[in-house]
Formats: sequence, C-alpha cells, structure tokens
Amino acid sequence: MKDIKRTSVSGCVGIFPALLSPHRVYLSPTGKVVYTLKTPYRDGTTQVAFEPVDFIARLAALAPKPRVNLTRYHGVLAPNHRWRGEVTPAKRGKDVKRISNDEVRSTVEHHAAMTWVQRLKQVFNIDIEVCSRCGGSLKVIACIEDQDVIDRILAHLREKEQDIAPLPLLTPPPRAPPEALPLFAGKDSSSTAII
Repeated sequence: MKDIKRTSVSGCVGIFPALLSPHRVYLSPTGKVVYTLKTPYRDGTTQVAFEPVDFIARLAALAPKPRVNLTRYHGVLAPNHRWRGEVTPAKRGKDVKRISNDEVRSTVEHHAAMTWVQRLKQVFNIDIEVCSRCGGSLKVIACIEDQDVIDRILAHLREKEQDIAPLPLLTPPPRAPPEALPLFAGKDSSSTAII
C-alpha cells in the first residue's frame, strides 16, 4: 500500500527534481503528504506532515521566478564596479571601452555580444530570421510580451483579413454535358449518338 502512495506523490516530485528526493516523500493513509527530513530537528522530529495543497504551495515558493537573477555579485564582480571589465571574460563593466565593429573580437568577446536571435539559433536551432513559408529573410522589428497588446494586434489583423475580398478561384469554366447529335436526318430522336 505504501508503494502505491509513494508513486502517486512521485509525480509531484518530478516537477521539482532538484528540490527534494522522491525517497523522502509519501502520501499517508490519512491523505497527508509526509516528508522525511534529511537531518532531524533539535527536538528529534524526523518527519513533517502537510496537507497536499500546502505541500505544493511550499514547493512552489522554493522554485525560482522566471528571468530573475538568483546570484548576486559583490566586490569586483558587482555590476557597477570600476574593475569589473578587467576581471570578467566578457570585458563588460563600468568605464570599459566598447569594441568597434571593425576590430576583430576574440571568441569570448564574440560570445558575449550574441543577440537573442543568434542564441535561439545556436541553442534551439530556431532561425526566426528566415520565413518558414517561402524561405525569405525576416527582420525582427519588435519583441512584444504584453498579452493585451498581442491580442489587439491579432484582432486587428483578423479584421483586416476579413475586409479583403477573396480572389476568385482560377478554374476553367464548367463544361456542358455532351450534345446529342442525330445519326440519321429525319429519323426519330431514339437513334441519336452521343459524342
């Protein structure tokens, strides 16, 4: 019975693999999530029980927010330190002379200067500068992340698409059924041939 309960909780553990071990979490017969501590508390507590929703909330609090730096640098590695450009491989920092486009860059400097379009191509093999339909070249003119703005633009494009009258299909005119020609002149219509 305990193995069945352990596998039902392991799906949750799979979401946060770096945060906790699947061998320390199981679902008790009362429906609570029991977490076995790595080292016991000072009072001797070795396990902690949570309601499933509370357990998920605590796990979600441990997960980092997207696109937020987790590492803070101090001293010469701080973003605004005057010596940062001298100690970092990318040579970025306060009071650092920028390299002009004419000068040859080292691989480290070139890597630091990659755009996000180039990084998408290198990491995920996604080339957003080439049209998927015709193969022509595209240019990124804006990166819009606000959902309201995206919805307004798409609604406008749909309206514009509906206003344009569809082009007539380029098909040949319909053919008439074959004509019935009389075989013999003056005979009844039963002796006709279809061509």
